[in-house]
Amino acid sequence: MNRRSILWVNTPVLTEAIVRYEEGRLPKPLKLWVEEMLDINSKE
Repeated sequence: MNRRSILWVNTPVLTEAIVRYEEGRLPKPLKLWVEEMLDINSKE
């Protein structure tokens, strides 16, 4: 599968995703997306 680069990110969406990430309320695909966007090393 080819990876597409992200050209822009909606700030309110990213902000809400970060809040939910910190609260542990994101589904795994979105958790992985946030980690990739912010270059976070997962604990798992």
